[in-house]
Amino acid sequence: MNALKNRVQLIGNLGLDPEVKEMNNGRKMARLRMATHESYTNAKGERVTETQWHNVIAWGKTADIAARYLAKGLEVAVEGKLVNRSYVTGQGEKKQQAEIMASSILILTPKAASVA
Repeated sequence: MNALKNRVQLIGNLGLDPEVKEMNNGRKMARLRMATHESYTNAKGERVTETQWHNVIAWGKTADIAARYLAKGLEVAVEGKLVNRSYVTGQGEKKQQAEIMASSILILTPKAASVA
């Protein structure tokens, strides 16, 4: 049951190509922007779609795979854990950001429909 304490699973579309960086220690990091969509019918009977944007971080081999195979528009499934990161802006303002630390990424877009 410990594995269920902090586990995130999302299916959505990439809003940008992965941003890949190599750290000083040689380890790769890939940053992804992912949109998930949820649709419902409101009280007026109108179909409404809400979009949520998520920041996803991948490290090591998962980052290598992201750099090689992922592109804007692809539908992907991401599994990982939720982490909160604190940072200070250039103006000295303290901010917090939630990110998904990806442990696995699966491409769901069919190969024939893949974005080039």
